[in-house]
Amino acid sequence: MDWDNVRVFLAVARAGQFVAAARRLRLDHATVSRRVAALETALGARLFERRTTGAKLTSAGERFLAAAEAMESAFLHAQAEVSDVDVELTGDVRIGAPDGFATYYLVEALRDFAQRNPGLRIQIAPAPQFTPLARRELDVVIGIDKPEEGRFVARRLTDYSLGIYASAVYLAERAPPREVAELRAHRLIGYIEEYAYSTALDYVRELFGDAPTHFECVSAVTQFEALRAGLGIGVVHDFIARRFADLERVLPERRAQRAYWLVTHEDTRGLGRIRAVCDHLAACVTRDRAMFVRS
Repeated sequence: MDWDNVRVFLAVARAGQFVAAARRLRLDHATVSRRVAALETALGARLFERRTTGAKLTSAGERFLAAAEAMESAFLHAQAEVSDVDVELTGDVRIGAPDGFATYYLVEALRDFAQRNPGLRIQIAPAPQFTPLARRELDVVIGIDKPEEGRFVARRLTDYSLGIYASAVYLAERAPPREVAELRAHRLIGYIEEYAYSTALDYVRELFGDAPTHFECVSAVTQFEALRAGLGIGVVHDFIARRFADLERVLPERRAQRAYWLVTHEDTRGLGRIRAVCDHLAACVTRDRAMFVRS
């Protein structure tokens, strides 16, 4: 059985589309289709139902998926053990991270690493949950929860704190609240609750008490930019707020604390390029730890 055909099968199964799999593998659509067809011929079974909306695994495909992932795991372990291909740090590393961490810390933290390793292609994607990591769609996840199940390896990257902030634009129009009860008289910025994938995101309720929010969005970056634009008072990560002189902390006694976790898949953590990225990020955060937690 040709491993390259199995590798293409896994890409299609995970992407749910031949076109998306071809893009990820940097192959043309015809090559992907041909390799899947060759695998189906070798197995004597149809693995996908081709639809206009994508590709759905058949029952035979579902059964073969488990075997294919076991083959992939064995291959990756062998590569990590005996291959020198990663000495030069080539290939792709796809990192999933919350948008606030990615935008205001991760990009800058990776600058020197990317310059030292021109053979690597680093990709950053939103990753609210660990499913893409389980499917090997991501190599590394910066999460706000420690995974409790699955074949993941997690280490606590750092704690971080959040506080209540307002912009100079907003405070030029309104006096800051002096106590929590006064928040009800202000425009408050928050998260859309039904999109909260983790209880760790419930910091708005924790800090605002029962005061209602008036402007809500899923993205932490959008919340932050709304706050800077003067739409209201909001909760901001302290490591982000430190970067902007036009922000003022209000009710400084109110703070929340959470943690970032660095998570990899058990099968790929030993690959040199993934290990190097993780070690670099851990070293950067250790160096900058004081900026993440405000006393």
